[in-house]
Amino acid sequence: MSRRCELTGKGVMTGNNVSHAKNRTRRRFLPNLNNVSLVSEALGRSFKFKISASALRSVDRIGGLDAFLLKAKETELSTSALKVKKDLYKVISAT
Repeated sequence: MSRRCELTGKGVMTGNNVSHAKNRTRRRFLPNLNNVSLVSEALGRSFKFKISASALRSVDRIGGLDAFLLKAKETELSTSALKVKKDLYKVISAT
């Protein structure tokens, strides 16, 4: 499984380690990924995602998983998050 946030699409970045003598060697900047279980209030169940710590703060700030998914771009979401968003639209349109 790739090191990519399922909600924001944040992934690995590359750069250089620079020594005091200005020698450059390649390195990787890994995202701070956490396995979390987020509850969807509209669907009435929880979903497990591998998301970054910054995405977790964004979910809390926006008002929960449902509000975050409705606002998120579909190009940034993983396939499992897209399925949840699709189910969420079904429930919302039914009421």
